[in-house]
Amino acid sequence: MAEIFHVVPVAIHEQIVISAYRHRGYTADEAGKAAKLATAATTHGIRTHNAIKALHLDELFGSKVGGCVPGAHIRKLPSRFDATEVWDGNKKLGQAVAWEAIERCMALADRHGTGTVSVDNAFHYLWGGGYVMEAARRGYIAYTNCTASLAEVVPFRGVHPTLGTNPHSWGFPTTDAIGFPVVIDWATSVIAMGRVQQLKREGKPLPAGAAVDASGKPTTDPDAAVALLPFGDHKGYGLSLINEIVAALIGGSLPTIRSRAPVAGEKQGCAFFFQVIHPEAISGAAFPFGRSQSDNVKAVLADILGHGNAGCILPGQLEAEAAERTCRAGGLLFSTAEVGALNDLAREAGVAEIDPAALPTA
Repeated sequence: MAEIFHVVPVAIHEQIVISAYRHRGYTADEAGKAAKLATAATTHGIRTHNAIKALHLDELFGSKVGGCVPGAHIRKLPSRFDATEVWDGNKKLGQAVAWEAIERCMALADRHGTGTVSVDNAFHYLWGGGYVMEAARRGYIAYTNCTASLAEVVPFRGVHPTLGTNPHSWGFPTTDAIGFPVVIDWATSVIAMGRVQQLKREGKPLPAGAAVDASGKPTTDPDAAVALLPFGDHKGYGLSLINEIVAALIGGSLPTIRSRAPVAGEKQGCAFFFQVIHPEAISGAAFPFGRSQSDNVKAVLADILGHGNAGCILPGQLEAEAAERTCRAGGLLFSTAEVGALNDLAREAGVAEIDPAALPTA
């Protein structure tokens, strides 16, 4: 049976989100950028990285315990490379840093063909797909990876979680070709910890082979899950390892102490890596039959989905369909449990709660 959602107006959702962040001491700009990412995630059906998840992370590891500092300023470090910048995030809110970083990468790509921003001393930026999707919509190829707040993933053939869920996110400018940007966005674990929290909230089991309990045994009980497994065994492990090595090169902390009790002399924040490429910078301009670059991309994708593969979907398609559904509904779609969680935030911030009975459903 299809799940019924409450349709929450964007303005009401963002008022709660902004008020909650402001109540915790964040600036208007930081709160606004956090709300922008939360709205984008919910619009595109990313329920694991919505405002509820964002403020839960802040409560556990952020402003209440010093892992994230409201009103912090980014320090941009000297660099001898024109197209590359390295920033010290100074524990600033991750979403605020990430939006600024992707904008800077696009500006660098306009000038140099590519732009890279690496960020040390960061706080988690939530849904990486939102940032690369924005760049892809504006005509760029974009990539980001980050280290997760906690080491929650057991390495391949290991017994103890020493890796983060460590997502990778790619965005491609395919809107002209197929109507939406291809966005390849995944955690390197079978599921994200946000998915565990969502299924726990909804009273649903985890998929098999995704998590282990305290004794290291596989479990489908979200209440018993203490660590996650990498997807594809050694493949997901390798992809997760990429993030840790990139973070190590930037200056990041040891995975097993991130967001944990302070360790003298050690950093304990996340690290971000952003890169944007201007499509013209990689074009050989010799497309078959005189096709444009966009037409060539369209032809390639059509070939991939041809030959009896019409039932396949492209990465980003489900998100595009979710956004269309959101648009048709006239607001953001939340389950009853999620509306309850938003109301917890509203009470904390001292703003009006949402009355589920007064909302339309979809």
